[in-house]
Amino acid sequence: MIIKRYSEVTPGTYEGVPEGVQLREMITERDGAPNFSLRVFDVQPGAGTPFHAHEWEHEVFILDGTGRVVTEGKEYPFKAGDAVYIAPNEQHCFVADSGMMVRFVCVIPSKNRCRL
Repeated sequence: MIIKRYSEVTPGTYEGVPEGVQLREMITERDGAPNFSLRVFDVQPGAGTPFHAHEWEHEVFILDGTGRVVTEGKEYPFKAGDAVYIAPNEQHCFVADSGMMVRFVCVIPSKNRCRL
């Protein structure tokens, strides 16, 4: 068993991720997790993750803040307490509203770690 505290995991970024977006890799294959990686993203007010797609699904749970998920041709508002499912190959990004930071948990397959 492994227990990690959010505040003790050093935030990082992926190549190509815009300024204002950080992530913490909370549990990954480096911890022995064979199937999934659990990450926490912090998106500063007005910032957003890159618009992208990947071959795997992922599930997101919004911990704090408000914003929108942008897909091809549509925007979906979200707030703390919402869960979001992103289908494989679905273009998407998460954008924080201008007055509020967004924090969310993202789960993806370990074998396909998201390298943006």
